[in-house]
Amino acid sequence: MIEQYTEPAPEQQQRSRRRSGYGCLALLLALALLAGGAYFAFNAGVDALQERFNPPEDYSGDGSGSVLVEVEDGDAASDIATNLADKDVVASAEAFTDAAQENPDSVGIQVGFYEMNREMSAESALEILLDPDNIIQSAVAFPEGWTVDQIVARLVRETDFSRRAYERLLDRPRAIGLPAYAGGNPEGYLFPATYQLRPDATAKSILSMMVERWAQAAKDADLEASARKLGYTPDELMVVASLVESEASRAQDRAKVARVIYNRLEGNETDGLLQLDATVNYAAGRDLGARTTDEDRRIDSPYNTYQKPGLPPTPIEAPGEAAIEAAADPADGGWNYYVTVNLRTGETKFAESYREHLRNKAELDEYCRAQSDAC
Repeated sequence: MIEQYTEPAPEQQQRSRRRSGYGCLALLLALALLAGGAYFAFNAGVDALQERFNPPEDYSGDGSGSVLVEVEDGDAASDIATNLADKDVVASAEAFTDAAQENPDSVGIQVGFYEMNREMSAESALEILLDPDNIIQSAVAFPEGWTVDQIVARLVRETDFSRRAYERLLDRPRAIGLPAYAGGNPEGYLFPATYQLRPDATAKSILSMMVERWAQAAKDADLEASARKLGYTPDELMVVASLVESEASRAQDRAKVARVIYNRLEGNETDGLLQLDATVNYAAGRDLGARTTDEDRRIDSPYNTYQKPGLPPTPIEAPGEAAIEAAADPADGGWNYYVTVNLRTGETKFAESYREHLRNKAELDEYCRAQSDAC
């Protein structure tokens, strides 16, 4: 049966038209989104291609001006590149990393400071860094056993700063990081070592670096804990370390010399008198020779350990790591005396009793008679 067609009511026609209109709008929006996405995808692709095929921004030539660049230990090529770009040595970090990747020698860039120009080509910058002769080097060395006066004299000679500049800083212990227990006296706390000085170094940074190096040695020796264990203060251990540095002729004798010092301080054998020639030399302000005289030992000074019992008031020179370690960890033994019986080899004999010590001294006397110029 054929159904009879019935024309929709007016309100149904309106709903149908509205649904048709919404469909067209949705289609148009979808097409617009697709077109926009295609546009952005296209541009992103173009940018990627440009980055891939266009070289990174780079300067040309050797540049001009002057800038100091530091290559630090552990720096990768990307670290160096970023530093160069930040200082406007190269136009972009990418230009330098590209140049480094193309040159297998770039793995050999050495740590140090380099004087470079601004606005250099990446290749020119790399050439400077690859030449070790371009490293700005300024080294100053201090041996173990030097006093503050000796250290300052060398600093004045080897750097651009005056004695007054160093002495003013040494009068301000906090400025250079001296520990409180140093009592404001830098003697013994300017660590003996070889230092590479930065081109921008100052008198303060140099002295601070030396104190920092001492602090590292003290930490390695566990100085403060060792002092508590031995019944002394950290500054007293530093005094002992300086005495060990001055008195021990051989490495194997350091811990034994430290033990003699502690035994004398704590026992009755010498009534607390250390009787060390090195302290007499310090009191006199000069080297009195291998053997001091009776007159030398009458010097009136708190540093004269032939006259004053106990430790000197401060270290007498700068001890190295081994001497600090010996003071912190002395050998076990009952020795109260020692004497170097051969000044050429440094052979040293230790004794518990004074009678035994006199026999060892006689051996030194015989050595000096045979080698008069050595004594």
